[in-house]
Amino acid sequence: MAYETEFVSGALAPPSLGEGNPAQQGGGGSKDAAPSGGAPSLGFAWFPPRDGGGSDVAALNARLRDASPEAILEAALEPFPGRIAMVSSFGSESAVLLHMLSRIAPATPVLFLDTGHLFGQTLDYRKRLAAELGLTDVRDLRPAYADLATQDPKADLYKSSTDSCCAIRKVTPLDVGLRGFEAWITGRKRFHGGARLHLPVVEQAEDKLKFNPLASFDKTALDAYAALYALPPHPLVEAGYASVGCWPCTKPAQNGADIRSGGWAGS
Repeated sequence: MAYETEFVSGALAPPSLGEGNPAQQGGGGSKDAAPSGGAPSLGFAWFPPRDGGGSDVAALNARLRDASPEAILEAALEPFPGRIAMVSSFGSESAVLLHMLSRIAPATPVLFLDTGHLFGQTLDYRKRLAAELGLTDVRDLRPAYADLATQDPKADLYKSSTDSCCAIRKVTPLDVGLRGFEAWITGRKRFHGGARLHLPVVEQAEDKLKFNPLASFDKTALDAYAALYALPPHPLVEAGYASVGCWPCTKPAQNGADIRSGGWAGS
């Protein structure tokens, strides 16, 4: 599926990330306070195309590239009422994007992969954060019983094949959960490195559009936003877990290591 943009008035002049970046704003605030002026206007509207032009996603990405995360969220949500979801791990960095969503469209479906191997602290955090932020449609996606019974009956598949374990506990449930949606929102960021170093704000993911509102946010910006709105941290952050995934594959990150390294320890 391709998409196109249409200018509403004049040339597009999206705000720089700094305008919506709490690391560059002074003073404190509460998690319920709205930022000065709210999310800035992008100056254009966009919608599913009439002719399926293949360059439309690239054009949309170019127009949103320097927009604030809130503006990107609004641009993602507006054309897809009831047909877009956010995918969240409720991990160590998840509160920031979830908070932004809660202030714009708290009834948006949030898909949470409950793999059966999550830390109890993550399950508690998911409940607490959803309640505190007023997110009204958090959906728990779980692996199919038949898949577990035939492929991982002893719940130890991770010992022999982490890829196979992820396939039945993450990939397949997410594919099922995304059925019926035309677009989805992720919390991926460029500063995590690796394949994400050149992460676009908007990308085509098979037949769906994928938005990455925090692509340009770094750790300083995340921490500043969380502090500005007094967002509760994941309980395992204080124990040294910079990234939190399934318990068999997650360990505290070593000093100087990639921020996501602890989420795939030993794999």
